[in-house]
Amino acid sequence: MQYRRRLISMRVAAAAVFSLSLAVGALAEPPAESNSAQSTPPTWAVWTPKELRFTYMGFTSHYSCDGLADKMRSIVLQLGARPDLKIRAMPCSGALGRPTEFPGVTVNMNVLTPWDAASANATVTPVPAHWKLVELSTDRDPLREAGDCELIEQVKTRVLPLFTTRNIDYRSTCVPHQLQIGGTVLKAEVLITDEQQTAGAKPSTPPPPPR
Repeated sequence: MQYRRRLISMRVAAAAVFSLSLAVGALAEPPAESNSAQSTPPTWAVWTPKELRFTYMGFTSHYSCDGLADKMRSIVLQLGARPDLKIRAMPCSGALGRPTEFPGVTVNMNVLTPWDAASANATVTPVPAHWKLVELSTDRDPLREAGDCELIEQVKTRVLPLFTTRNIDYRSTCVPHQLQIGGTVLKAEVLITDEQQTAGAKPSTPPPPPR
């Protein structure tokens, strides 16, 4: 009988220890963050007009002026340009739709730049924006995209500076007249408009106007 009582006492004590450990673990576990805590405050930005005059010079791939215009439209939209951009081909020496030696385009667009309260223009309304990581893509076909390595190289040096970017990652093994799939990569974080606002979420409160 005494042994049975001792066994029961040991089981009760073990159960108590187990319950205590569960309680301690519950206290130690941090509470789940609310959606508001997880959301990142918007980066306020303003649309700023930019003009790009771009002439392509390369050996591996050749473009017609209208073909280059299509490429450049896709590129600047990926980098965050406003969709109402205007792009036109420069005068070409070749026939319409035929590759030419030095195709060129002129792009008039609006891009996001950080809003500065100290030097803000009262007539320009800031919009909520956020950073987005973009890996530039020029073609769905990996082989044809490999032929755009010289174009991407020129975009990195001449187009990317027109945009607000950070954490740029550029790698290239581009060799003229050689195609290497995946050999050229251009990634960057760019400012884009806040998708939550376009999806109908509650708009953010804009910052106070400058005095």
